Amino acid sequence: QVRLVESGGGLVQAGGSLRLSCAASGRTFTSDTMGWFRQAPGKDREFVASITGIGPRTDSADSVKGRFTFSRDNAKNTLYLQMNSLKPEDTAVYYCAAALGRYYGRSMAGYTYWGQGTQVTVSS
Repeated sequence: QVRLVESGGGLVQAGGSLRLSCAASGRTFTSDTMGWFRQAPGKDREFVASITGIGPRTDSADSVKGRFTFSRDNAKNTLYLQMNSLKPEDTAVYYCAAALGRYYGRSMAGYTYWGQGTQVTVSS
């Protein structure tokens, strides 16, 4: 059974930092694209960032460029999202996702596996 488990969410003041982790089990995602999405209250889930398995090639939303960095440790089958200079508008549930193979798009439909999400709340 494939599982993606996010951790590291919490409450932080604006300007602060958090590091999210996504531990995968049940399958090795070394060659697969993995990504982060988020969903704020009352809004649709939106793309945050992705990283391919080989290369790797990264992509990120304009709203997080320069503030969020992301990486993966294939040996640990784990994905990371380092979030710096957090803003109240970053408040959302953050989801980890994994595609099957190399996916370069930003659509949720391109991802097969999803975590349960972790709450990030940024206070002003």
